[in-house]
Amino acid sequence: MSSQLQKLRDVWLQPHNVGMESTELPQLTFDDLTNSIISPGPFYYYVIDFYDMSLSHISPGIRDIHGFDPETVTFNDVLNAIHPEDVEFTALAESTIANFFHKNIKREKLLKYKKVYNLRGRLGNGDYALINHQALMLTLDSNGGYGKCLNIHTRIDHLSNYNTYQYSLLGINGEPSYMNINPGSTMQNTMKFSKREIDIIRCISNGLNNNEIAEKLFISDLTVKKHRCNILSKSDCRNSAQLVKACVLQGLI
Repeated sequence: MSSQLQKLRDVWLQPHNVGMESTELPQLTFDDLTNSIISPGPFYYYVIDFYDMSLSHISPGIRDIHGFDPETVTFNDVLNAIHPEDVEFTALAESTIANFFHKNIKREKLLKYKKVYNLRGRLGNGDYALINHQALMLTLDSNGGYGKCLNIHTRIDHLSNYNTYQYSLLGINGEPSYMNINPGSTMQNTMKFSKREIDIIRCISNGLNNNEIAEKLFISDLTVKKHRCNILSKSDCRNSAQLVKACVLQGLI
């Protein structure tokens, strides 16, 4: 294993991350998995057990994208498919998000957030394409260490070939979302979207106008206009089209 990949593994072995005992996976159905997936392109998913780095629930799409056999693929295979120039960024993303969570958000809420960033992955034909990585922690051990995690990888090179090299934490079940997290980020200097703002962003991406959004969310159109203005200001986007593209690339919609 390369020294860069070892740095990535070392993130998961930090005292506040490492899983010290095996955990039981919640009963999963295909509907449960797909409800966690935001997919603007071809994708695959798998469950990684951080206790022993084993894979399970591997979807057939991993063969279509990387050429890996779902029956025999290992986590090392997946890691080795990361573009060599993006391994250091991936390690930094994992470390930064873990530290941001450790310092700013209660540990028990790990199960209520999805971490998102982009990287370049090697395809079955040897070329590289931009991949959106989404990770949803499914279990923690009794000490709060990483247990089992659902990873979803989606090809997004049809949307962009440029990696923003940014990372985000997307809240689930009403939790706020944090975008553009950087090393040393705090809640005060990180872009934060409320659940209502996320709802409105998703309505915008579905082509709804202000009146339709207001009717769907049971709020006034004036409130929708105010939210839209705040969202554009926070995201530093000039219009809805730019906002939707930025949010797709960050895995928000």
